[in-house]
Order: sequence, then C-alpha cells, then structure tokens
Amino acid sequence: MTAARKFIHSEGIAPPALLLVKRNEHTTDRYFWAEKGLFGAQYVEENHFLFPSLKLSDEESDELPVVAQSR
Repeated sequence: MTAARKFIHSEGIAPPALLLVKRNEHTTDRYFWAEKGLFGAQYVEENHFLFPSLKLSDEESDELPVVAQSR
C-alpha cells in the first residue's frame, strides 16, 4: 500500500482510480483510490455502497483511469 500511495503522490493522480501494483511476477495487488483515501479493491467490492464515486454512467466508466505500477 505504501508503494501505491507514493505512486499516487508522485503522479498527482486524482480519484477515482483503480491501481494495480505488481509485487512480483506472480502477485498483483489492486487498490481503489477514492475521495476518502486508498482502499484495497476487495474491501471496496464488498462495501461498494460506501463509495458513491463507483456509481458511474456507462459513458463515465470509459473515462475511469486505470494506473499500473511495478515495484
């Protein structure tokens, strides 16, 4: 999560965004950068009602940035 926070800060990424952080060749962590902060994607999936920025129209969903970073 620290690597994702540093990447968000260095790139100036505005929420909402989905970040994929590759820990090694076999493991990729998923995070959701929301107005409320950085959350694990699984937590967000299980508690989607807490994240109003996930309620996008079909047109807006094409504009949601996906950012990938490797360690």
